[in-house]
Amino acid sequence: MSVTAAKGFVAAGVSAGIKASGDPDLSLVATASGEPVPAAAVFTSNKMTAAPVLTSHAHLTATGGHAAAVILNSGNANAANGTVGREHAERMTEAVANHLHLSAEDVLVCSTGLIGIPLPVELIENAVPALLAARADGPEAGAAAAEAIRTTDTARKEAAARAGAATVGGMAKGAAMLAPNMATMLAVLTTDADVDPGTLKRLLAGGVDGSFNVLTTDGCTSTNDTVIILASGVAGPVSDDALGAAIAEVCGSLAAQMAGDAEGATKVVRLEVTGAATDAEAATAARKIAESQLVKCSWYGLDPYWGRLASEAGSAGVTFEQQLVSVAYGGVTVAAGGVGVEHDADAVAAHLAGRHLDVVVDLGLGAGRAHVLTNDLTHAYIDENMGTS
Repeated sequence: MSVTAAKGFVAAGVSAGIKASGDPDLSLVATASGEPVPAAAVFTSNKMTAAPVLTSHAHLTATGGHAAAVILNSGNANAANGTVGREHAERMTEAVANHLHLSAEDVLVCSTGLIGIPLPVELIENAVPALLAARADGPEAGAAAAEAIRTTDTARKEAAARAGAATVGGMAKGAAMLAPNMATMLAVLTTDADVDPGTLKRLLAGGVDGSFNVLTTDGCTSTNDTVIILASGVAGPVSDDALGAAIAEVCGSLAAQMAGDAEGATKVVRLEVTGAATDAEAATAARKIAESQLVKCSWYGLDPYWGRLASEAGSAGVTFEQQLVSVAYGGVTVAAGGVGVEHDADAVAAHLAGRHLDVVVDLGLGAGRAHVLTNDLTHAYIDENMGTS
């Protein structure tokens, strides 16, 4: 159940001193052989792009989709630091490459944490020897790597799935700014399937589309979002369908763990919009509802206030006929034909009291449908985000 679940990979996590607490903050995932292997990535859509994203993208382009290692730090995003930030990201890759006798372009880099604060790159460089010395291939090493990328996460996030004779493993971090098109999130996946870089990129994009890309907690988009996958090839070839399904399963598990760990959240919500004119309009309406502070507060208050959901759908700019709208909580219809209806209030209350909510808004117009993963909005979210300290 970790990033080392796939054969041919090692991992490590140590403290470099970036976090004042002394908690682990430097992580590595690398090939056991030390050789570059096929690799692919999906990056943030935010044009305020962090230096590590620019660096990793450039390295993958230069190598034709190959990498031997990923170094990750938490506690500092190395974003909004200008040319110095880019130099520091390159120095992180060089520190690993020099010890492994690789080209810096064979190393990818990720950072997560506070924006606009200079990265203490010397601390990272000084800690790289200990990081590399801690490399191992067991689940404990994978757990250490996942632990070292946490920021406001309350727990590490790990997953694994089978793909025929091969395995896909992964780790991630993310607890807020989870929208749209990934999140404040980092994820590293590994597989021992034998697959070329182009196919790997296509399968990763598909896995991300159905998981991280339908996850939203607060409607904010990070500067650092990155999902990387490395393929050792040790297990030999498997079908694209099997590998794609396993990648999607791991991405889906990690995304669900993020939704459950959103800052201060007490609910994990799967919101589906059906009956839309098109799938695209369903996705637009679903995201509009899921990112509504009023809707999120109603979930926190255990209130099946369906009118708020319908109102957000009606203002989403999609085809909408209010007399056709219905809303259901946990399979119990609370509104139909655009008005409230008699329903089993106890069943709805019991559903709302649980950790996981299933909400369906049917626009009654066509076959379009889409879903998002989201959460409620609580007092703790405000407490977590009142400042930078």
